Amino acid sequence: MTTQHRTPQSTGDEPVGALVGQLSADVSRLVRDELQLAKLELKEKGKEAGIGLGLFGGAGTIALYGLGALITAGILGLAQAVPAWLSALIVAVVLFVVAVVAALLGKRHVAEAAPPMPEHAVEGVHSDIEALKGHHATGPHLNEKASS
Repeated sequence: MTTQHRTPQSTGDEPVGALVGQLSADVSRLVRDELQLAKLELKEKGKEAGIGLGLFGGAGTIALYGLGALITAGILGLAQAVPAWLSALIVAVVLFVVAVVAALLGKRHVAEAAPPMPEHAVEGVHSDIEALKGHHATGPHLNEKASS
C-alpha cells in the first residue's frame, strides 16, 4: 500500500530551506499513508461487523420459525394424541439448534470487528511522532517504511 519514494542522500551541503521542504514533503506523505491505512482498517472492521449483524438477524428469524413450529407442536399434541406433534417438535428443535449456531458465528464476527479503531494506523502515527521527536528512531513500523 505504501508508495515508494526515493530521496537523494543528504550530502550535508544542501540549503536549510531545501531540507525543511523535504521534511515537509516527507511528513505530508507519511500522514497520507497513515490515513490510507486507517481507511483500510475501518473498511475491514465494518465488513466484519456487517457479517456478524447479518448472522444475528438470521438467527433471530430462524428462532422465530422455531417458536412457530414449537407452538404448532403444542397445538397438534393437545388436539390429538397422535405422533404428528412429535414431528413438529423435532422440527422446532432442529431450528433452534441452527439458530444457536448462527448466533455463535455472528458473535464471533462482531467480536473480531471490535474495537472499530484502526489500531495499526494509530500505532504507526504514535511511532512516527516519537521518531520525529527523536526518541525511537528505529522501530518495527519505521523499518517497514524505510524498506519500502
